[in-house]
Amino acid sequence: MQNKVVVITGGSSGIGKALAFEFGRHGSKILITGRNADELSRTVTELQQNGITAHGLQADASVEDDNKMMAAEAIRLYGTIDVLIANAGISMRALFEEVDLEVVKKVMDINFYGVLYAAKYCLPEIVKNKGSVVGISSIAGYRGLPGRTGYSASKFALNGFLEVLRTEYLKRGVHVLTACPGFTASNIRKRSLTKDGSSQGESPRNEQKMMTAEECARHIYRATVKRKRTLILTTQGKLAVFLNKWWPSLADRMVYNVMAKEANAPIK
Repeated sequence: MQNKVVVITGGSSGIGKALAFEFGRHGSKILITGRNADELSRTVTELQQNGITAHGLQADASVEDDNKMMAAEAIRLYGTIDVLIANAGISMRALFEEVDLEVVKKVMDINFYGVLYAAKYCLPEIVKNKGSVVGISSIAGYRGLPGRTGYSASKFALNGFLEVLRTEYLKRGVHVLTACPGFTASNIRKRSLTKDGSSQGESPRNEQKMMTAEECARHIYRATVKRKRTLILTTQGKLAVFLNKWWPSLADRMVYNVMAKEANAPIK
């Protein structure tokens, strides 16, 4: 990845920030986006202080024009785009019967349409370079999670889109990676939306027992270098995918029981 131009959406915190450091320390030139200008500026400063070539662009992944601007900015700064990491994402936590449907729409706009927009405008350069599109999906894209209607739906949609993209570009040298972290210590659960669209504020899970964002980023970096098709992380995540494929009725019960143990779980 030496001197490769890497664009990372949602790169100012969590897994996105860890990916910026991971690719950057291997010599990549980084452009990160984020909605919070202060957070974005701090992360760019940290990257640059660590000797990484990095710039930031305030942008909203759910806005098509912002994604068009992002691709143009990467080309203006670095001349091309080699890798797109569509990482920007948001979660939600509420029963379907209770959730405001605008919450589900917001999650879909960011997690699904945000990837479509980013890919649409970055792909022309990626095709030229036979580069990579990396979609940060989730185990929730293989196994629906109770209380996560919008999140699971968006990740199932994302997995389907990435599969289509991989197949359409099969003969053109473009690498497409579907990266599916399990539960990872990041701020996604703190920013998760509740049934009325307000932020959850606190994580309902023990973050200290989870894979770190930095470890997750190392796995994704290696999978990108090796041009792998799919990456499923954590033992729990691999087990969930396996059981859901081969023993779905058992998976239903196990997933229900695991999610019901969360603090203030919407299911009991």
